Amino acid sequence: MEYLKAFLVGGALCLIGQILIDKTALSPAKILVSYVVAGVILGAVGLYGPLAEWAGAGATVPLTGFGYNLAKGVKEAVAQNGLLGALTGGMKSAAGGLTAAIVFGFLAAVFCKPKDKS
Repeated sequence: MEYLKAFLVGGALCLIGQILIDKTALSPAKILVSYVVAGVILGAVGLYGPLAEWAGAGATVPLTGFGYNLAKGVKEAVAQNGLLGALTGGMKSAAGGLTAAIVFGFLAAVFCKPKDKS
């Protein structure tokens, strides 16, 4: 049942993104940023936590999950360290994902040969 929940929620997030790409003039970059911001806002007001708990990886792996992870880290760090936690909490909570993105991006740049679009 966990796989079905993850598939439904992750698929719904992808479906919304595809509809936004097809039906609006928004660039993919703006849609991706909107997903992260939506995750932060929904996480900050407490709506994304129950969804992430229910759907598991279907809610935590997409970009909205990254935004939620940032918001959760900031909230926890502010509770522990005060206002300074607002600056450090998000980076601490997302450090693993950011490191993986940098390392794998570097490896892709080293081992793949870019080609012109024409």
